[in-house]
Amino acid sequence: MKGRFLPALLAVFRRDLTLLLKGSVGRGGALLPLLFFMAVAMLYPFAVGPDARLLARTGAGVIWVAALLAAILPLDRLVEPDLEAGFFDQWALRGLSEEALMLARIVAHWISFGIPLMLAAPISAGLLSLDGAQLRLVEIGLLLGTPGLAAIGVTIAALTAGLRAGSALGGLLAIPLAVPLLIFGAGSLQPGGEGGLFLLAASSVAALAIAPFAAGGAIRAGRE
Repeated sequence: MKGRFLPALLAVFRRDLTLLLKGSVGRGGALLPLLFFMAVAMLYPFAVGPDARLLARTGAGVIWVAALLAAILPLDRLVEPDLEAGFFDQWALRGLSEEALMLARIVAHWISFGIPLMLAAPISAGLLSLDGAQLRLVEIGLLLGTPGLAAIGVTIAALTAGLRAGSALGGLLAIPLAVPLLIFGAGSLQPGGEGGLFLLAASSVAALAIAPFAAGGAIRAGRE
């Protein structure tokens, strides 16, 4: 059983990543969070006007809010479909723990939205009048912070799976939990705020450390 654990977990990870990248019919897969992220960056200058200084001063916050919303868009398909279909029971029979499954799903979720957002960040930075130094901090911040957003998203999806209007409730729960990541991520672009990256990394690591156990416990409770 131990010798089959890693290959089985990798197979589940590949399945999760494929489903998140491609999505189900009408869901858009990884394209929907990316388009949402870009839409926020494009619409914000119309809302506040063409003042380049104002855009540069507030653009970091807009990018991080867009990143959070992009992370929680697929909450309804992160856990609930597999729980309803009984896949977690089948995986348990194969010796895969819920914690390991949730860790694999966090990584798959991060790859499906975090990397596309990092690739789109230069375009968003141009729309928001951010200079090269600010763009570098944005990219580093997204690299450090989006894993934490993915961890929070999967945990909330596990906690709300099976509940009526669980996706709406999940969004409401995820936003306050992600506030520290948003504060440290956006604050790192302010003058003298480079230390915010260390706090951002610490918050993200803390979320990653807690999420598999919290989400795994929620899955076991939902199966019983």
